[in-house]
Amino acid sequence: MSKPVAARTAAAIALLALAAASIPAKAGLFDDEEARRRIEQIKQELAQQGRDNEARIARLEEQIRNIGVVELLRQIDALNAEIAKLRGSIEVLSNQNDQLQKKQRDFYVDLDSRLARLEGGPAAGAGSAGGSAAPPPTVASASAAPPSRPPTAPTKDDQSREIKAYDAASNLFRRNDFSSAIEAFRAFTKDYPQSPLVPNAEYWIGIGYANLKDYRNALATQEGLLARHPQSPKAPDALLAIAAMQAEQGDNGSARNTLEDIIARYPGSEAAGKARTRLASLRR
Repeated sequence: MSKPVAARTAAAIALLALAAASIPAKAGLFDDEEARRRIEQIKQELAQQGRDNEARIARLEEQIRNIGVVELLRQIDALNAEIAKLRGSIEVLSNQNDQLQKKQRDFYVDLDSRLARLEGGPAAGAGSAGGSAAPPPTVASASAAPPSRPPTAPTKDDQSREIKAYDAASNLFRRNDFSSAIEAFRAFTKDYPQSPLVPNAEYWIGIGYANLKDYRNALATQEGLLARHPQSPKAPDALLAIAAMQAEQGDNGSARNTLEDIIARYPGSEAAGKARTRLASLRR
């Protein structure tokens, strides 16, 4: 082999060795770059996933909050509607109760005279014209017919106290404790001067005096009732009681005048019918 050929061969071998040595180095460089690129990509993907998760959690929290507020508002609306309905019902019931209470009071204001009439009490014979030494039938039998009980289901404290006071006086009358009943009825008229039961209380005060044979105060009380409450349902009964006491004291002329006064002033009343019957008896 010539030297030139040998030299070329040696050079070629050297180049091949150099090329072989450079291949792993380039491969290592390429592997590191790819790894860094992949790591960076993974970091970016993880960061994006974290942001996506945070956004998703935020949306879920907002939805939860919105659901709670909506449900709360719905419940509030339902409660407001129920409250409005209850208020309406209360107003209706209150109005009905007021009307019923007024009707009850109007009814009971004169019930004692009707019950007394059924029981044979003062209203039944308040105008009796007996001329015997004994008290008139109406006055003598009043102890058996105490005033009736007014309404017992008021809704206000003052009305409840009013009814209790009247009932207490009535109970004393029922026990024939006329002196105590008179005082109790007088206290009632003083404490409740605007009560529709005042004429009733005054009437029973007069009947109480009559049962105690205190005709002067009995007459004065019934006359005061007539002066203060001429339109009261008790006014005709008061006149009948006056006529009975006048007849009891032998003043038949005054008794007749009183009975005629009942017919003239209260022609449509039950007392007027009784007055006509007793007037005919006095004239015989």
